[in-house]
Amino acid sequence: MNDQKNNKRGKGGRKPKINPCNHRYVFRLDDEDNSKFLSLFEASGIDNKAKFITSVLFSKEIKTVKIDKGTVDFYMRLTSFYSQFRAVGVNYNQVVKLLYTHFTEKKAAAFLFLLEKHTAELSALCRKIIELANEFTNGNREK
Repeated sequence: MNDQKNNKRGKGGRKPKINPCNHRYVFRLDDEDNSKFLSLFEASGIDNKAKFITSVLFSKEIKTVKIDKGTVDFYMRLTSFYSQFRAVGVNYNQVVKLLYTHFTEKKAAAFLFLLEKHTAELSALCRKIIELANEFTNGNREK
């Protein structure tokens, strides 16, 4: 009769788990070990400490994600610079078109000569930026 009562459940309440975790273990850490544990836990990205501990104990794969703030900042600035460089290219094309439509050929050629000088400076600057980006990339690969 008791077995029949246990088999029947009321409509309310939580569904029983298929494989409940009934066993509990307790351990204590000193300050140094606790700080190591917390840093490993944060690096793992797992949201539950119990899941983290069981994955470490049973050698399950733990994924850690390290974000280098310098690399992220460098990438953001380089992306911003690239968009500005594209804008300069668009403006360059518009200026050349306007020079030929509103000025005589001689005057337009004089302005284009000045523009060509600044373009050479911009080209040298771009080469330096590419060298710095390559140094940054090679420096991060060695780490």
